[in-house]
Amino acid sequence: MKSRDCPALFISAPGSNHGKTTVTAALARYHANQGRKVRVFKTGPDFLDPMILQRACGQPVYQLDLWLAGETECRHLVYEAAQEADLILVEGVMGLFDGVPCSADLAEKLGIPVLAVIDATGVAQTLGAIAYGLAGFRPGLQFAGILANNVASARHAEMIMAGIPSDIRYFGGLPRDRQFVLPDRHLGLVQAEEICDLESRLSAAALSIASTALVELPEPIEFILPARELPPHLLSGVRIGIARDTAFSFIYAGNLDVLREMGATLVFFSPLADAILPDVDSIYLPGGYPELHLQALQDNRAMKAALQTHFNLGKPIYAECGGMLYLLESITDKAGNRGQMAGILPGHAFMQNRMKGLGYQSASMPGGVLRSHTFHHSRIETQLAPVAFGKRLYNTTAGEAVFCLERLTASYLHCYFSSNFVAAAQLFLP
Repeated sequence: MKSRDCPALFISAPGSNHGKTTVTAALARYHANQGRKVRVFKTGPDFLDPMILQRACGQPVYQLDLWLAGETECRHLVYEAAQEADLILVEGVMGLFDGVPCSADLAEKLGIPVLAVIDATGVAQTLGAIAYGLAGFRPGLQFAGILANNVASARHAEMIMAGIPSDIRYFGGLPRDRQFVLPDRHLGLVQAEEICDLESRLSAAALSIASTALVELPEPIEFILPARELPPHLLSGVRIGIARDTAFSFIYAGNLDVLREMGATLVFFSPLADAILPDVDSIYLPGGYPELHLQALQDNRAMKAALQTHFNLGKPIYAECGGMLYLLESITDKAGNRGQMAGILPGHAFMQNRMKGLGYQSASMPGGVLRSHTFHHSRIETQLAPVAFGKRLYNTTAGEAVFCLERLTASYLHCYFSSNFVAAAQLFLP
């Protein structure tokens, strides 16, 4: 049985907005600055945090999700990273024990000790009680210790330390500092490409983390290569054009790997900037923020015409969430601004102030069921009848609609391709 040892740490928190991404990015950048190769992973189906983390470490960032990808795939990804890395960091999702499966489940299965980042705003000695609860809630979970975030002063730091139980390691604290706070918007953090001063923020965070005990590498963890089904070569010779720019950027790195491993050639293009499609057999339009680029998408008539031609030739198109919105007749943003889109799918999209879809679903696609996730702030109005609905993981209400029109498949669902190789390949086969 093949195995590999590598220092690793799992960064979690009592809940969202405690600073997990900032701390993970700071750690990644600090150790990368020391000449170490750092591989970072993000727990769950998140697209935005990995963009920040990739900039911080300079290496590809993959999602680890026990339901979407499965335990075997998660173990495989971390084992592969351990072959080249000097340090592996895994950022959790929400709170340590939130969700089913939760961050603690993943940390326990991978055997990686947990560092809890706790926002110290409004608490002092009580932070120790929070740490005590996290450390002891699940017997058997390896707990590395805690890091305080948003420490207001030297006196605040002293009060925090006075409340830390003697058997819990305190790695120190990060000061309350706007220099390295990461901006956000309705779907989460702002995309890395849109943060003009991201490098200075990462540098400031790395400098701050250097004053904590986290400068020491954690203990090596043994990662074992699991037995795993290899993707069949179902897409040999197929050229897939994939939209990738600031309007369409929600792409699982693992999905791209699966397409390549099945034999596809991937060619990237920008619906924002390009006037023509590359020479491809199939199109993949992922999610993103088309509502932030209404004018540019509307004005790029050449690209919309190229997509119409591709569709009229009977070639496959697969569109997820924002990619689906782009194929509708129009998108109206929250301010009432309306942009004319590609018009391949009948109907209109309207951005909403509140979340309209969230959670795991099994997606019934033309070639079979794919595991998927949905997260959106829009609704659509269309006369096109769905061919199927996603099946929610945790309740029995109807899931997201799946639309098919000729060789076009579209839904709000973001599918994870390794959950069903055959179904994924069918989306792109000419």
